[in-house]
Amino acid sequence: MPETVSVGDALRDIIHQRNWDQLRERLRELNPSDVADLIIALPAEEEAFVFRVLSKEQAAEVFSYLPPDHQEELIASLTNEQVRSVLQSMTPDDRTRLLEEMPAEVTRRLLTTLSPDELKNVRFLLGYPEDTAGRYMTPRYVTIEPEMTAGQALEHIRKTGRGKETVNVVYIVDAKGRLVEDIRLSSLVLADPETKVLDIQDPPMVKILATDDREEVLKAFERYDRLALPVTDADGHMLGIITVDDILDVAEQEATEDIQKLGGQEALDAPYLNVGVWSMVRKRAGWLSALFLGEMLTATAMSYFEGEIARAVVLALFVPLIISSGGNSGSQATSLIIRSLALRELRLRDWVHVFRRELISGLCLGTLLGAIGFIRIVLWEKVHFTDYGKHYMLVAFTVWAALLGVVTFGTLAGSMLPFILRRLGFDPATSSAPFVATLVDVTGLCIYFTVALLILKGTLL
Repeated sequence: MPETVSVGDALRDIIHQRNWDQLRERLRELNPSDVADLIIALPAEEEAFVFRVLSKEQAAEVFSYLPPDHQEELIASLTNEQVRSVLQSMTPDDRTRLLEEMPAEVTRRLLTTLSPDELKNVRFLLGYPEDTAGRYMTPRYVTIEPEMTAGQALEHIRKTGRGKETVNVVYIVDAKGRLVEDIRLSSLVLADPETKVLDIQDPPMVKILATDDREEVLKAFERYDRLALPVTDADGHMLGIITVDDILDVAEQEATEDIQKLGGQEALDAPYLNVGVWSMVRKRAGWLSALFLGEMLTATAMSYFEGEIARAVVLALFVPLIISSGGNSGSQATSLIIRSLALRELRLRDWVHVFRRELISGLCLGTLLGAIGFIRIVLWEKVHFTDYGKHYMLVAFTVWAALLGVVTFGTLAGSMLPFILRRLGFDPATSSAPFVATLVDVTGLCIYFTVALLILKGTLL
């Protein structure tokens, strides 16, 4: 880490001295992602200076690592020729995502800088629905013919492989453009030069449709451990490939959406600072209003037990303790189950096993928290911090028993809700921690006061 910092400081000194030749040489030695980090850390007026000293190829790579707001600022500071140079060097999939993320007026300017062929590719990719495989594929891949031998295929790859997204996997495509098979470059290299490419032993082909949802594409990469997957239409015609670096971006986006939903809101679908205030309010207001209405049931439950509270005011002191413990236990359980379902560690059929485990966990956790609450009440009474009355031992037992019931219920509710939502076809992430907490708040009050009626009847009640 200290070495990275010192390199950054040295580059900043070179920038301040306006020594562009030396800066160009130093930047050439760095990884594109590191150069992007350097540009992000610079004042806005210096970003364009650094970007202009990069070579055409390096500039395109660095540009793809920049966040959308920095990309927009750079585009505004570059000439049309410089913008054209950057776009031409970007891979089609990166270029498509750039056009998706930029404001409309910026996108129009970018489109005017593309050549007819590049514009055709971009429009082709943008024609697929959002979040489908077609939006993430690139047409830069290597193909060979079914009739070729291994030797002929390698010679063909030497001639046509430059500038492709990857040559680790090549695709056997027939004269009609249909995908016949894929084959790893290592298998070609190790095969006898006279062997037909279709006769070379290689793992079975895995392909995806351009209309497949990106979640299905992510699952395919995880399941088959591939560096790239071919994309075809419904008739098997080869359209492009999706590489593992693109699918890592998808994985990050999917995880971000799930985490945001767990907070009790709609996914933002854009970086935080790029989302307008009113759009932010709209995405958060729906769930927040629903949760607020749910919490109003807590007031209803409180009013139902108003008589008991009036006769034993001491019970009201422990309401926050009871309902927060239930909500916390439910939030823990739902977070664990949602993530396990997302990682496919659990299936719907596992709900019985999960129910049994969470029942035991809830009873143990409830007993632990109840014991802590019991000790706290007795200790505070003994040292005269608080006067709980002459029936303080019964109050302590009430809190203990209520915590046992509420925590167990919260744990079971939090663990079962994701299964129920998945079974109904909804995203389990929507069984967010706030939703579980709201549910447990209402039921927790009912459990608490029911237990109090049973234990304190004839004394405080």
